[in-house]
Amino acid sequence: MSLQTDVFEILLGEEHLMSSLFTASEVALADKGVTALTGEKLDVLVGGLGLGYTAKAVLAHDSVSGLDVVDLLEPVIRWHREGLVPMGTELADDPRCRLIEGDFFALAASQAGFDAQKPGRQYDAILIDIDHTPERLLHSGSKGFYTAEGLRAVQRFLKPGGIVGLWSDEAPDDAIVALLADPFDAAWVEPVVFENPLQPGREVTQSVYLGRKG
Repeated sequence: MSLQTDVFEILLGEEHLMSSLFTASEVALADKGVTALTGEKLDVLVGGLGLGYTAKAVLAHDSVSGLDVVDLLEPVIRWHREGLVPMGTELADDPRCRLIEGDFFALAASQAGFDAQKPGRQYDAILIDIDHTPERLLHSGSKGFYTAEGLRAVQRFLKPGGIVGLWSDEAPDDAIVALLADPFDAAWVEPVVFENPLQPGREVTQSVYLGRKG
């Protein structure tokens, strides 16, 4: 099958992190996370840069005034700064966007949080696109985050009424909603259904999980 287009992928060892063919749910993570908020001049944090589709979708909202994107991999950040990804240097050139090299999960568990210049800084939304699902992890270091304790801890860096969003490459799972419902005031899942570009006529269902701080 010829797709008649260039396909960009990011791999970590044998793990498939992201493909430019499958972006609907990455965009949905941004759209559903931001539209769940009210107000203007929103500050958003994205965990996981990848090819940048979640970050780009966040910046498409006029209500967003600032975006921090945390990624563990220096080469991925460099590819954006050098224009080696499909969107070129769009994110690196946007004055609202800051690309930060760091371990999202370690920062979430730290006392200072994600902004070294403003320890304890709070965001309106924290949107996470790193692991395949909260149960299928890229690295064991993130396991403690997907617990009631870990999710409660990250709320230290979330404004009242703020949103945490989790991306998943699988269909909705009630157990994950229940996990979020413990530490958050409200929790729900939004299915994202799109046609498989590799198998025309067949659909893929992925998920965006959302929790709101009280």
